[in-house]
Amino acid sequence: MEAALATAEAHSSAIDFELWVTEKADALLRFAYVLTGDHALAEDAVQDALTTACARWARVSRAEDPEAYVKRMVVNAHISWWRRFRRREAPVAEPARTSAAPDGTANRADAEAIWTLCATLPDKQRAAVVLRFYEDLSYAEIAVLLHCAEATARSHVHRALAVLKTTLSKEGAEDA
Repeated sequence: MEAALATAEAHSSAIDFELWVTEKADALLRFAYVLTGDHALAEDAVQDALTTACARWARVSRAEDPEAYVKRMVVNAHISWWRRFRRREAPVAEPARTSAAPDGTANRADAEAIWTLCATLPDKQRAAVVLRFYEDLSYAEIAVLLHCAEATARSHVHRALAVLKTTLSKEGAEDA
């Protein structure tokens, strides 16, 4: 007789739980979404809480406010998940696309190309360009170092730049 009574009580309890879940599921999911900020995590937290609540429905249903009790279970389920997984992995819907940090290879390649072009210049022009743009010297300082007039130093830089510009224009036309 006691077994039959326990079975009937369990059946009645299961029906009560199903009705309660039918009424409260949407509200619990909204609560969980606000808590977690993610639909999948919200569904998982509610599912974990309802699984636990079903197993303990006799005690949960006797609580003063069963909905508040289950909401606390949702919070606890989310905290448990966070403690287990959040620190180890952070699943994302799609990998974030970030531009790779420049490693300087493009700059080095450009510098190598420029030095190769400068190597084709006559000695005085190459020296004038290096002193002007690499060492950042004035034309007067370049003239002193090259033992020439300031106007001649300007002329060396001007002619070297014209040659470099022409060479680069030709190479650009060939690449296109």
